[in-house]
Order: sequence, then structure tokens, then C-alpha cells
Amino acid sequence: MKSLSNEFKEQTLTEHEQSSLLDRYLDALDSDLKKVLLIPPDHTRKHSGAGRLTEYLYWQLERRGVKVDIMPALGTHVPMTTEELQGMFGSDIPLDRFLVHDWRNDTEVIGEVPEEFVADVSEGAVRFPIEVRLNRRLLNGEYDQIISIGQVVPHEVVGMANHNKNIFVGCGGVDMINKSHFLGAAYDMERLLGRDHSPVRKVYDYAQEHFLQDLPLTFVLTANGLHVNKETGVTDVLGLYVGDQREVFEWAVAMSQKHNITVLAEPLKKVVVYLDPEEFKSTWLGCKAVYRTRMAIADGGELIIIAPGLRQFGEDAQIDPLLRKYGYAGRDNILQWTEENEDLRNNLSAAAHLIHGSSDGRFSITVASTMDRAAMEAAYFQYMTLDEGLARYDVNRLRPGLQTVKGEEIYYIDNPATGLWVSADKWQ
Repeated sequence: MKSLSNEFKEQTLTEHEQSSLLDRYLDALDSDLKKVLLIPPDHTRKHSGAGRLTEYLYWQLERRGVKVDIMPALGTHVPMTTEELQGMFGSDIPLDRFLVHDWRNDTEVIGEVPEEFVADVSEGAVRFPIEVRLNRRLLNGEYDQIISIGQVVPHEVVGMANHNKNIFVGCGGVDMINKSHFLGAAYDMERLLGRDHSPVRKVYDYAQEHFLQDLPLTFVLTANGLHVNKETGVTDVLGLYVGDQREVFEWAVAMSQKHNITVLAEPLKKVVVYLDPEEFKSTWLGCKAVYRTRMAIADGGELIIIAPGLRQFGEDAQIDPLLRKYGYAGRDNILQWTEENEDLRNNLSAAAHLIHGSSDGRFSITVASTMDRAAMEAAYFQYMTLDEGLARYDVNRLRPGLQTVKGEEIYYIDNPATGLWVSADKWQ
């Protein structure tokens, strides 16, 4: 199909403008469609506005007589609750239309990315084949069209999020999730953050080119503003891109790089990040505060994370104990422990995450939450009570960016999920 795009000129896209582009896409589809699968992100990307796009597509397809299922791209995340589903996708879609992806049990093998290819794109950082698995619902032929919906933003694993990552990770299996995460971490996250054509993206592109040619797959991608709109509760949509070719991803990448990457003249001495309690309930997700700021923080600097919703480490019952056991001890330690310990070797995504969430000793990380002090300190974080953190940094009064609070200069970030902050000396 012909790729479609709609970008802002003097202002962000209105809901009407977004709907009009989606209508053009739907009009171009086969009129004999019987059943469609929508694959949006889960509630951890609620601020992206993908929930509204999914809801609109659902009802427009239903009105055309098409049966629609929705399977959030969970990856390793916990399934969404009824409250989360209705909060993101609206309260009128029947709950039996939502499917749950189980990355450990619901997948089938469709191919393998060769060891030689992985070693080549990683410049020798890793050497292993990667088994490609997908949720069997995508493969059994029951859907006439599969529509993957999501936001393109800087990402610690792949460089720029979404596109075929939404399929191979969001709807994928253990080997691809574990090994692609570890590939990026071993290669060096700071070499790929905010960039297309990373080693991990090359693996996903290889898998798409070789194993998804017969899948009726279309991407609906957005590029969004950096900050949550107080009126809508989501980030403003700056560009909407629809199609089955890679160019729609590249258009979204270019727009996101322009608006979601903040290049700072000098490294920051103190950064304060607020984590929305509805979105960030684990360090697995909350460490976005580390991933997205680490290239902006000066050596010897401080990162303060205000995390009122934090209640656990991992999103997965098998991974949570590993994060507690090893902690965010730094890249070199985690790589060594992965070589020495079978439990980490068998859970490479956990090892990768521990690398991502560490400052490698360059700056301190203090987490203000209601979690147990001993557990947080054992994980190599400094501890602050939530009450103390909120008393020092009134998130209702702070504004994004540099400011002076009680005599100290801080840089405040109200939503780390959509951005990347980097000092000029680290952005070439």
C-alpha cells in the first residue's frame, strides 16, 4: 500500500486530523476484510496517545462489519488490568476483545537470525544465533490484517522504539527478547540511544525481511511532543505515519529525533525526574529515568528519582528476584556475573536491564519511594523516603528544564518515557 503521513506545520495534529488520515488508510484496505488484529502498546505507553488511535480504529472497523481483536504488545510486562484497559482504550470496547500475550508460552518458531549476522552487526560484542518466535495468533491465518500501533521515541535497547520491535519483542518469545536486549547492552547503549540502524534494529529488520513477508502487517506510528499535555493527559501528536514500508518508521524517527532529543550545552550536575505512578510501578520501567538522562549527567553528578508508584523491581515473577539479587552494579560487573552465573545467562534481558539501569559509578542515583530501604540500597541505589522527596521537590510547582529550587540548581524532567537528554560532547 502507499505510505501515508500527516505532520504538524504550525501546530500539533488535532484528533480530527489524525482520524482523517486513519480513514484514508481504512478506505484503502480490502473491502472484504473479515477479521483484524490491533497491536497497540500497553499502559506503560499510555501517555503516547496510542490508546485513542486504537479505540478509533476498533470502532471504525466494527462499523464496517469487521471483527476486531486487540492484543497489547506486552513483551515481558505484566498483563493489563481491567482498569488499565479501560483507562487507555475507553470503557466501551468489550473486554473479551482483548487478548493477552504470554512471551513464555504463546509463541511459535518462525526462523533464526544467524550467529554470523549477529556477530557482524554487534562488531563482535556478542556471538550467538537468535531464534525468532511470534505469538501464534499472528501466524495461524485467522486475521486478514494486522495493525501495529505505537509511538517512535528514543529507546535504550534498540535506539528508536517501535516499528518491528512492537512485533518481535512486544509479541515475541524468550530468545529474541533476551538476546536482543543483551546485544544492545553489550554493544554499548550510549552508541545506539536515539539512533536508527543500531545492531538491534538490524536484527529486527533481518527477521522482518526473512520471516514476515507473508504477514498482512501495517504500521501506524506517531511522533509526539516531549511533555504530557495537562488537558489531555497524553503527549501531543506531531506526526502520524501509516504504511507497510520501512519509510514510515524513518519519517517518524526523523520527527522524533527533532523533538524528543534535548542536546544540552553542558553536562548537568543535578537532575530530578518524576515518575507517574500510573505508568511506573517497577524499577524495570522506572529506570527510564536513568537510561534517558545518563548521557546528560556530569561525572560526580546526582540523579533524584521521585517514584510514588514504585512497588517492585521486575515486571516478571522470574526476573524480579534476579534484579534484587544482583542489583544495578555497573556494566563490567554485570557482564562478568553473566559469564559466571547460569541464572543471568538464562535471563539475558534481566542482565541487559541491570546494565541499562546503572550509572557505572559516574553519578549517584537516589530513589524516593515507599519501597524498602534495605532492598533499594542492596540494588545500588541511594534511598530517600517519598515524603522527603516530595517535600524537597514539589512536582506540582516545578517546570521542565533548568531552575533553582531552595538555593540549588536542578534540571527537572516530568516524563522520561518520551525523551533523551544528552550533553553536546556526547552527541555527534
